[in-house]
Amino acid sequence: MSIHMHMRAVAEPEIRDDHTWLAAFMRTAWENHPAADAAKSWELPIYGGRPVAHSADADPSDPPLGILDPPGVSQAADFLASVSFDELWNLAGAQLVWSGWDEAPVRQEFLDHHRHLRDFYGRAATTGHAVVRAVWA
Repeated sequence: MSIHMHMRAVAEPEIRDDHTWLAAFMRTAWENHPAADAAKSWELPIYGGRPVAHSADADPSDPPLGILDPPGVSQAADFLASVSFDELWNLAGAQLVWSGWDEAPVRQEFLDHHRHLRDFYGRAATTGHAVVRAVWA
């Protein structure tokens, strides 16, 4: 089973707090994405924000959705800009390399994800955008 998380930075006034609308918005964003063929000051709020409840007329197959408001986006951007990937890897890297896997490519994949998240949240924070998150299983 694979899980795909897709995030979009959106100006907060453009977001409707409506599950049906957000599901359609995120589905369109996912289909148009080139890759469609992804409380404490030290905690990263990537998975934070508020969930958007399914409405009565929502498609039950729609993904779980969440909205991280601009202050949370800024918190995530600040964290990602200040945290050392090497320190994170030293703390948790061994738990992310499964038996028989070569550590170097696994580390590089996580480093690439870290850089993409840092850049994404940095751009979103700079523009004052919120982040909409959808998770497809």
